[in-house]
Amino acid sequence: MNETENLELFFEKLIVLGSVENINTKSGGEMDGGVIISEWKDMPVELLLRILSLVDDQTVIVASGVCHGWRDAISWGLTHLSLSWCKKNMNDLVLSIVPKLTKLQVLILRQDTPQLQDDTVQTIASYCHDLQELDLSKSFRLTDRSLYALARGCPNLIKLNISGCTAFSDIALAYLSGFCRKLKILNLCGCVKTASDRALKAIGYNCNQLQYLNLGWCDHVGDEGVKSLAYGCPDLRVLDLCGCVLITDESVIALANHCLRLRSLGLYYCQNITDRAMYSLAQSRVKNKHEVWESVKKGYKEEGLTNLNISQCTALTPPAVQLLCDSFPALHTCPDRHSLIISGCLNLTSVHCACGAAVQAHRAASSFPLAH
Repeated sequence: MNETENLELFFEKLIVLGSVENINTKSGGEMDGGVIISEWKDMPVELLLRILSLVDDQTVIVASGVCHGWRDAISWGLTHLSLSWCKKNMNDLVLSIVPKLTKLQVLILRQDTPQLQDDTVQTIASYCHDLQELDLSKSFRLTDRSLYALARGCPNLIKLNISGCTAFSDIALAYLSGFCRKLKILNLCGCVKTASDRALKAIGYNCNQLQYLNLGWCDHVGDEGVKSLAYGCPDLRVLDLCGCVLITDESVIALANHCLRLRSLGLYYCQNITDRAMYSLAQSRVKNKHEVWESVKKGYKEEGLTNLNISQCTALTPPAVQLLCDSFPALHTCPDRHSLIISGCLNLTSVHCACGAAVQAHRAASSFPLAH
């Protein structure tokens, strides 16, 4: 029996019998190779990490204090950690444990009330150089010092959530983008000072792998910033521009022409958007047919737009939106698959997807009494 099979067998015994003591009593605690597990501290690192993968993160933190062996094992093997359960003293907890967790790749520090301070993020950046995903949402106390530290210490970031971090400047975000060039997912929702055209130009220039960007309610964002994203981030799949009241048709036209894999677009309350933007999106499906086919051959699933929010875009007319809906079969107005959201646009009530139109026709036919 090889080492992996041996560990699997012991793990199965542990799950069934419930403790090391029970294994020793009922089935013997000896593993192949003559290794005897008589106490928890004797457990191989791989087996301990397998067990800890079954419990929540709070239990993992408690387990790290059981003994030196467990602490070292967790420090060596823990790659994912969420401390969002910590409602008080999160800042102190992070400062105490992060220096020991140098292998972390995912760290979730989402908060209900702001606790984190810049020195904590600087500590993370100093020790967690392999970090790929970091959630700092609602960290109102953080300043530009945190972004500068992350730029220097965490260049492998792929996913960053700083939504609601209202103190960051656009200069600091632009600086970060120059170092964290692997970013694919970036959440800036509510970061009004941070998300400016200057910052978006830097992101478009530096972060060419970006696939998801949330700019919800960043009302300083204009056409120049969005066009820079469209030109520099051709793999963009999801873009939320809800509440970005300055953007016009120019932004949507640039996205339609350059972001062929765009699947979800949020334009809620973008009241400068007109039919011209809708026609551009619809025409891009035909105009870019060759490029779309090339992306299919490379393994990308070609569906076109699957979600579009144009609520409160009151300048739009039914013919333009209907053409768009007809061009992208994945856009639905029917209740069960509601992916074309047009609430607040009373003049668009006649717009229906194919299945929605069939329901309407069926209802209309049912309203006529049968002839006798």
